[in-house]
Amino acid sequence: MILLQVNQLSKYYGAELILSNMKLEVQNRDRVALVGRNGAGKSTLLKIIAGHLSHDGGEIIKPKGTTIGYMAQDTGLESELSIWDEMLTVFTELIAKEKQLRHLEVTMAKPETYENEALYKKILSEYDALQIKFAEQGGYQYEADIRSVLHGLQFSSFDSSTPIATLSGGQKTRLALGKLLLKKPDILILDEPTNHLDIDTLSWLEQYLQGYPGAVLIVSHDRYFLDKVVNQVYEISRHSMRKYHGNYSAYLALKELDYERDLKQYEKQQDEIDKLKDFVQRNITRASTTKRAQSRRKQLEKMDVLDRPNGDEKSANFSFQIERQSGNDVLAIQEAEIGYNQKYVSRNININISKGDSVALVGPNGVGKSTLLKTLIGKLELLSGGFKMGTNVQISYYDQEQANLVSNKRVLNELWDEHPLKPEKEIRTILGNFLFSGDDVLKNVSSLSGGEKARLALAKMMMEKGNLLILDEPTNHLDLDSKLVLENALIDYPGTILFVSHDRYFINRIATKVIELSKDGSEEFLGDYDYYVEKKQEQAELIELERKERVIKADTPPVATSYQMDKEVKKVERQRKRRIEEIEIATEKLEEEITTYNELLCDPEIFQNHEKVLEIQVKLDQAQSDVDLLLEEWAELEG
Repeated sequence: MILLQVNQLSKYYGAELILSNMKLEVQNRDRVALVGRNGAGKSTLLKIIAGHLSHDGGEIIKPKGTTIGYMAQDTGLESELSIWDEMLTVFTELIAKEKQLRHLEVTMAKPETYENEALYKKILSEYDALQIKFAEQGGYQYEADIRSVLHGLQFSSFDSSTPIATLSGGQKTRLALGKLLLKKPDILILDEPTNHLDIDTLSWLEQYLQGYPGAVLIVSHDRYFLDKVVNQVYEISRHSMRKYHGNYSAYLALKELDYERDLKQYEKQQDEIDKLKDFVQRNITRASTTKRAQSRRKQLEKMDVLDRPNGDEKSANFSFQIERQSGNDVLAIQEAEIGYNQKYVSRNININISKGDSVALVGPNGVGKSTLLKTLIGKLELLSGGFKMGTNVQISYYDQEQANLVSNKRVLNELWDEHPLKPEKEIRTILGNFLFSGDDVLKNVSSLSGGEKARLALAKMMMEKGNLLILDEPTNHLDLDSKLVLENALIDYPGTILFVSHDRYFINRIATKVIELSKDGSEEFLGDYDYYVEKKQEQAELIELERKERVIKADTPPVATSYQMDKEVKKVERQRKRRIEEIEIATEKLEEEITTYNELLCDPEIFQNHEKVLEIQVKLDQAQSDVDLLLEEWAELEG
C-alpha cells in the first residue's frame, strides 16, 4: 500500500533553489534513508513532508487518514508531567475506552439493568463492540509497550514518577523519541535519531525499527545504523534526487556502477558524435557524398546528447601530521577516579596507551567517557588515582560541542590569529581543503552550522600537529562523505589516538583496541568494535553457563564429576526447551479459549443472562492474565 508520494516538489529560500524535481514514494513497511551532503536539503524535505514547511512547486499525496510522526534533530520533550504520566498521554483514547468498559460493567451489574431485557441487551452489545475495539487497538498491552520502550531507551533505572523537567537535554530527547515510537504513526520520520544515543540504545532502536509495523523515513549520518535498518536509499545531490534499492553499503556500490555505466555511455556517444562530425566536414562539399553527409548532419541534429555524468561533489581534503615523535609509552592511567564536585561517575580506571595505538573508549551515556577526556587535558580535576603522559607527548583535543568556537571572529581569523606567521594564501588553502571557499572564510564563526564548526575545529586541530589526538565524538555533525575523509586521515595519521564515539562503523575502521568504561572500572579488548561485541557475547554466554553450573551444584552432591556436571547442564537445557514447548502449547490453548469466550459474549442467548456474562468475563480476564504471564516466562527462557 502506498502511504506517500512526492511528485516534482521544489523549494526556494528567497531566490536560492534548495530542492528541485523531488520524487519519492513510500509504501507500508518501507525503510527509507535520505542521504546527501550537509546543506543538500534533507531536513528541509522531511519538514515539508511532515507539514512543518511549505513548498513552492509539485505535490505531496497521501491516503486519507495516513498518520505521520516527525522528530526533528535534538528535539527535547518539555513537560511538567512525570515520565510515566507523559507516556500515558499517548494512550488517552484507550484509557478513556478502558474507563468506559469499567463503567458499562458496573451498569450491567445493577438489578435495574439486567432486569430490563431490552436495556441489558443494548448495553451488552455496546460493551462487546467497545471491548473488541479496545483489544484491537492494543488496550491490553499499552502499559507493557511503555515499559518496553522506556527500558530500550535506558530509562529502566529511573523512577517512573521522575519529573521530566529534572532530566538532561539528552534524556529529554530520548523521551521525545520514545513517545513518538509509542504513537506508532503510519509513517515515522526521524531526523538524526541516533544523536544522544549510546551504543546499547542504538542496537535496541535498530531492532525496534526493523520490526516497526509502518514505514520509516530516516536522515542519519550513522552508516552502521543505516546498513542495519534501511532497504531503500534516496540521494539528494545538486538539487535533484535519485533512488537506490538496498541498504547504505548497497547504495554506494550501485552508485559507483551507475557512474561507470553512465560515463561509458557518454564516452561512447561522444565518439559517435566525433565520427559523424568528421564525416560531415570531409564530405559535405563533395558532390558524390554530399547527400550522405547531409543525412549524417540530420542524424546529429536529432541526437539526444547525453550530459557528462557528474562525479562526486567536492570533498574535504586533509591529513594529520605530527611535529615530533612521542616516546613509546604515551599515557598510563592508574586507579583513576573521575567526576564532578567530588562525586565520582567512574573509578578504578586503569589504561595503558602506547605509541601508534588507536583506542576507542566506549560505554553507556553518563559513565564518564567525556569526563575522562576532559580530566586528561586538565579541564577537570582528578578525584583520586593518577595518570602520566609519556615523553614528548603533545595533545590536540577535539571537543564534541565545539565549545571553543563561539567567537565573533571571521573563519579566516579563527585560524590565522593562532598562526600569524603563516601567509594568508596558505591559511585560505587550508580552509579550502575543509570546504571553506570564497566568501565562506569571511563568515562569523558564531553563525556557522554544526557541520561547518566541526570542519573548522578539525582544521585548527590539523594545524597543531599534535602526536596524541584526543577526540570526543569527532563524527558528530559531519555528513557521511566528510566522515569517510576523516576516517582515511586518521588511518594514515602517524601518531596516537584516544577517542570517544558512538559511531560503530567509525570505531571499526579506526580502533586497534577498545576500552569499555563502566561505573566501577575499565576493561580492554584488543580489536575493533565487532571484535569487542563478539567478546562481550562470549562473556555473557560464559556467565550464563556459570550460573547454570551453580544451580546444578546446589542440587547435586559435592562429589559430582565434570561428566556428571556436563550431563546436568544438558539436562537443564532439555528442561528449558521442553518448558518452552509446554508454554507454546498452553498459550495456544488459552488463546483458543479467549476466542471462544469472546464468541460466547456475542451469543444472544448468553448476553441476556447477566450471571453467565459475568462468569465468562471473569474466565476471559483470567485467561488473558495467564497468557501474559506465560509470554513473560517464554521471553525469559528464550533470552
